[in-house]
Amino acid sequence: MKLSSLIRFSLFGISTILFHRKKAILGTIIVTDQCNLSCKHCSVNNLTGVIHPYRQIKSEMELLYQQGIRILFFCGGETFLWKDGDKNIRDLVIEARSMGFLIVNVVTNGTFKIDLPEADLILLSLDGDKEKHNFIRDDTYDTIMGNIDSATSDNICLYMAINQINKNMIESVCKVAKKKEKIRAVSFNFHTPYPDTEDLELSSLEKEKCCKEIERMMKEGYPIFNLKSAFSHLINNTFPTPCYQCVVMENGKQSICGRCVDVPGLCEKCGYFFAAEYALIFKGNIYVILEMLKTYLRYI
Repeated sequence: MKLSSLIRFSLFGISTILFHRKKAILGTIIVTDQCNLSCKHCSVNNLTGVIHPYRQIKSEMELLYQQGIRILFFCGGETFLWKDGDKNIRDLVIEARSMGFLIVNVVTNGTFKIDLPEADLILLSLDGDKEKHNFIRDDTYDTIMGNIDSATSDNICLYMAINQINKNMIESVCKVAKKKEKIRAVSFNFHTPYPDTEDLELSSLEKEKCCKEIERMMKEGYPIFNLKSAFSHLINNTFPTPCYQCVVMENGKQSICGRCVDVPGLCEKCGYFFAAEYALIFKGNIYVILEMLKTYLRYI
């Protein structure tokens, strides 16, 4: 991360804490809900199958930038399915860069060739060893490993949603992150129980066990892009929700924090580590703030 970006984010954080502001800094644009997979834990894929046009997404980027958003995520569906004429997801990242966004990340399932050096991070879903991952995400593990190896840059961050199926696979995913030279780190989430996926939800005791495993991996030197100072809040869901510093834009509709705010009671069961981390940072939790500075400087 550039020093100038760090200074700007620090000033934003200080003013947010001091004046109790609810202004957002992180925005996510859903470019499509179309996906080539049907994962067992997902309930938001292929609801409409619409690929939103370039002009609309560019307009959404401009709006978010005007609102003060400086960290931008592109999500799906599957982002690499997004196309409009001769434009693809890489063009959106380049456009975001030209607008002035300081950090631009893309979330993908990793089943397409990865040629996206302009992104700060490519968050690529991996849900365990080959057996568990393929059970959750069809027969895609070998394809993903091949795409990681042939990627044109080393900006990949593995992205694992921990649930009842793969809760014992944390070490396995960490080992892949450490072994592959194109992978910078791994980031974990707990499963957020959207409707029809409640059976995959972890109990507080199971979350605690997972956090202890992640912390052990950290101590052993595995590259993990999470903040252990937030773990106790994630285990018992004691962090503030929703996180007002994050917004999501989908087809012109802007939501605070994420799409889950529209589902009654789901915020209280949120498993998104970054939402907890940002909420705690902007509430002034000094331990999370200090760990965030160290972690972001290392991996972004």
